[in-house]
Amino acid sequence: MRLTQLFMPTLREIPAEAEITSHRLMLRAGLMRKLAAGVYIYLPLGYRVLKKIENIVREEMDRAGAQEVLMPAIIPSELLRQSGRWDVFGPDMFRFKDRHERDFCLGPTHEEVFTYLMKELTSYRDLPKILYQIQTKYRDEKRPRFGVIRSREFIMKDAYSFDVDWEGLDASFNKMHDAYCRIFDRCGLKYRAVQADSGAMGGKESSEFMVMSEIGEDEIALCEKCDYAANVERAQSKPDVKERQPEKPLQMVATPGVRTIEELIRFFGTTPDNFAKTLIYTVKGEVIAVMVRGDREVNEVKLINILQCTENDLNMAQEDLVRNVTGAEVGFAGPIGLKADRIIVDEEVTYMSNFIIGANRTGYHYVNANYGRDFKGDLVADVRKVSQGDVCVKCGGRLSVSSGIEVGHIFKLGTKYSEALGAKYLDENGQEHVMVMGSYGIGINRIMAAIIEQNSDENGIIWPMAVAPYHVIVVPVNSADPVQASAAEDIYNTLCQNGVEVLLDDRDERAGVKFKDADLIGIPIRVTVGKKAKDGLVEVKMRKTGESVDVAIGEVLGYIKGQVQREM
Repeated sequence: MRLTQLFMPTLREIPAEAEITSHRLMLRAGLMRKLAAGVYIYLPLGYRVLKKIENIVREEMDRAGAQEVLMPAIIPSELLRQSGRWDVFGPDMFRFKDRHERDFCLGPTHEEVFTYLMKELTSYRDLPKILYQIQTKYRDEKRPRFGVIRSREFIMKDAYSFDVDWEGLDASFNKMHDAYCRIFDRCGLKYRAVQADSGAMGGKESSEFMVMSEIGEDEIALCEKCDYAANVERAQSKPDVKERQPEKPLQMVATPGVRTIEELIRFFGTTPDNFAKTLIYTVKGEVIAVMVRGDREVNEVKLINILQCTENDLNMAQEDLVRNVTGAEVGFAGPIGLKADRIIVDEEVTYMSNFIIGANRTGYHYVNANYGRDFKGDLVADVRKVSQGDVCVKCGGRLSVSSGIEVGHIFKLGTKYSEALGAKYLDENGQEHVMVMGSYGIGINRIMAAIIEQNSDENGIIWPMAVAPYHVIVVPVNSADPVQASAAEDIYNTLCQNGVEVLLDDRDERAGVKFKDADLIGIPIRVTVGKKAKDGLVEVKMRKTGESVDVAIGEVLGYIKGQVQREM
């Protein structure tokens, strides 16, 4: 492709709306343009990258025995009502009515549709099966951000396995896990597979594939000693158990105007791990109090799972409700005398001694509180968010917390959807059973952004060869020089004829502009045709390493094919 023909509107200035590297470079390099918040147009270079990622995904899915189909983007409400997700998705789902006033949505995911299709299979002989599609999904994100990292329209590969039992699901799950590893390896990503919460998808077990990145919206707990890795939403740590101190008498202390943990630390001259704070939530009309140590945060995902509710059901209590259940202003809540429907206590609080709590009286706190003697919870559970330096539940090592971008998520769904939608089969004895399902998703757009986050520098993108829009760019330094122009044309034509994906920068621009654009759009190999062309030599430079060598014009094809094959 000649750059004079390519639609490649590069930008010199950094767009004000772009907060992260991948968003900035995808706009600057002419890969995409914004149409609306969280909705993007993919331009030729960007679309070529997307198709290459899709092809890698397709090859590995096919290799794992999955079969490709294409489902409708429009889903009738009846299917999601059968599974219960018509309400679970809440405002995140695009809903509409057709001309007959029937409810539909734009597919946020397709578990129900695939399950509906698989009802056609009725015998154990028809199983197992793994089907997949690569298709646009729609979610009405409350706050689209970071370009395609969190958008309202995105391309997803979603696959679904159907087995006769849990042992079969385990085998399908492992197949998909291995396929995902090969996909991310081929895309040149540094990633980790981590334990995850299943969220609205439901099911028994799930793993996320996280690309390590400072801008990642997810936090990952990693053990420094063993292979334990989990999304912080699910991560567990051993409770911090200090030596038990002799119990002192409970005492109410006046703390006028002292509400926050920081203020209490200064007032009492102690540390935050000597406090237990009480937070008030509402869930489906119930008032739920949750206690954690003063230096901890409540893990609301764990709390949602314990309460068996949805994210939309769980809300922090308003100030007037807090005053009603505590009898005090906000900042003085505690478990003694609290008018809550349930009190959930983090397990770590039960190991504390002589700690400080709110007294449910404005301007007062209790000191020397002890669990069991002074108060009890309706439930003791792990509801805390893990922190840097916590103790690993697997080996006793220390946990570190890093940021990551989720690019894939695989679930052991079990029978949640097959039961709800009636996907059943007959075994060899004619007995009816429910199919056991798995679900496996990959964000194609997110992979593209994640690659850029991990493969870029101050000059632009550094595409891995396997996903680069083109492998080579030929740049004549002076297009007006007939020797350079002729050599560049010859090299370009030779590479094209031999199946090398190549660009020719035939624009009437200064050499510096051409070099900057070549670096910006991230083409892995640059062939510079300059003054040495008259001596039969050109410079071949690798974008990734910056290394360059002079190569005889007649040997350029062989040299470049070798480089491309080595990098693939």
